[in-house]
Amino acid sequence: MANTGSEELEKIIQGCIRRNEKSSEMLYKKYFGYALSVALLYTGQREDAIEVVDDSFIKVFNEIGRFDISQPFKGWLRKIVINTSIDRLRKNNRMIELSEYEPAREDHYNPEIIGKLTASEIMSMLNLLPEVHKTVFCLYEIEGYSHEEIAGRLRIPESSSRVYLTRAKKKLRELFHKNYNTNHI
Repeated sequence: MANTGSEELEKIIQGCIRRNEKSSEMLYKKYFGYALSVALLYTGQREDAIEVVDDSFIKVFNEIGRFDISQPFKGWLRKIVINTSIDRLRKNNRMIELSEYEPAREDHYNPEIIGKLTASEIMSMLNLLPEVHKTVFCLYEIEGYSHEEIAGRLRIPESSSRVYLTRAKKKLRELFHKNYNTNHI
């Protein structure tokens, strides 16, 4: 590892492998904010997100010996946080039954309004989605997972993943139209 930031991280990770509490605390503090931002994307509630982060760091500390130091730590941590969020969703059994598939209609929106939306406004709309819809939307649209991968992770049929994504997009369009798009065409 070339730069001092990477060397510092490598030392912290080596300390975590040796089960050094100070190193574990340093890693937790260094990446807590990042992990929390990822968890909030999937949980929507700060208290739930903090639980996901704490559970994720337990997994990190248990598996740190398997981490490949040549790979980016943030990417590895992100996968753990996402998987922990998915585990939480499955554990809470919040999956809802599918009713008939409803195709989404195409709407046209004023691009100037879309461009002015803040991250906070977007997160507020995402947090209004049912948890499974939000999870599928984030995995597909933000993380780039395929429907096959999402179905495998959530233990649902691939067709359900597609339906949840369609419903999430439909609900987001409705929320956008209702709250922000006064110039709907």
